[in-house]
Amino acid sequence: MRTSTSDPDRLRDLIEREARAAGFDAVAVASPDAIPLAPTRLAEFVADGFHGSMGWIEETMARRADPSTLWPEVRSVVVLAMNYGPDSDPRAILARPDRGAISVYAQNRDYHEVIKGRLKTIAGKLVSRAGGDVKVFVDTAPVMEKPLAKAAGLGWQGKHTNLVSRAHGSWLFLATIFTTADLRPDTREEDHCGSCRACLDACPTDAFPAPYRLDARRCISYLTIENKRPIPREFRAAIGNRIYGCDDCLAACPWNKFASTASEAKFFAREELRAPKLEDLLRLDDAAFRALFTGSPVKRIGHDRFIRNVLIAAGNSGKTGLADSVRPLLANASPLVRGAAVWALSRLLPPRAFAELAGPALDGEDDETVRDEWRMAAQEMLEIGV
Repeated sequence: MRTSTSDPDRLRDLIEREARAAGFDAVAVASPDAIPLAPTRLAEFVADGFHGSMGWIEETMARRADPSTLWPEVRSVVVLAMNYGPDSDPRAILARPDRGAISVYAQNRDYHEVIKGRLKTIAGKLVSRAGGDVKVFVDTAPVMEKPLAKAAGLGWQGKHTNLVSRAHGSWLFLATIFTTADLRPDTREEDHCGSCRACLDACPTDAFPAPYRLDARRCISYLTIENKRPIPREFRAAIGNRIYGCDDCLAACPWNKFASTASEAKFFAREELRAPKLEDLLRLDDAAFRALFTGSPVKRIGHDRFIRNVLIAAGNSGKTGLADSVRPLLANASPLVRGAAVWALSRLLPPRAFAELAGPALDGEDDETVRDEWRMAAQEMLEIGV
């Protein structure tokens, strides 16, 4: 392994120049030991069960909490940020219940694909100048990007636990380059949240048990993306028409008044994903789903989980006409889809029509979870006296 022979300041200028040329909006440097509190905070998060079914967080805790454990040779961590700011308030679609709300970051290309190649280009030029070794990460390894970004001075972790920048608000993708080069670390950013709690108050499911603490099990992004099971009934109404992720806590941050719209064209919202009709989405088979979401992060959750989400939105819509698009899904091969269809129909159909469906459906249903959906829907109707 070659050792670094270049002047650190000149290396830093090179990284800054190449990062800007690659479309990154901010770049800074942290030392590998700059996040000493991360292990304790991560352990508390896992001990409280706030990670839900994301077992990979617990499995990688040791490497995640300390960059030097992930890669002992690292001497500096370059943290880069790319703005993906929307061109309008993403919460506006919540007033259109017949449409599906997709998180801003997922309305076009998968940011992993956009950023990874550019990181490699920057890293290659760093190695050619400084020697040594590098590793690049963009949410593809157990790296705690947000604490590292704070340590590097790119922003601070707001009360919603996401990074907030005075220049870009809450709309930043983060990536890191681990290098054996010795680079001067930047100054840590201070917290500028003050007494504000806009992000906490904006959460539809009360996912923040305290400022700076997130219970992922209550978070709509977790429930609609990471969660592979039926969405718990207690959260279904609060989800509204959010069919992939949630931007409410990010959009509520007052620091967004300084944010600008993304300059990277691959992050501009595709028109067909800005406000897709629930009726159209309910009719997607697996092939059509894959075609619509080619290159999008949405594709990774698969057809069944996506349709589950759309069915919850349909049930919340109050649009009784959607029942015609929901009813065929009672025969879907996936119990996850069938169960969500039951709940949606219980919200869309008149009680008598729903009851007429329930008897034959229960007789032919062999999945206990789906049978429970029928029973609970019928019980709810009794309780409200319909």
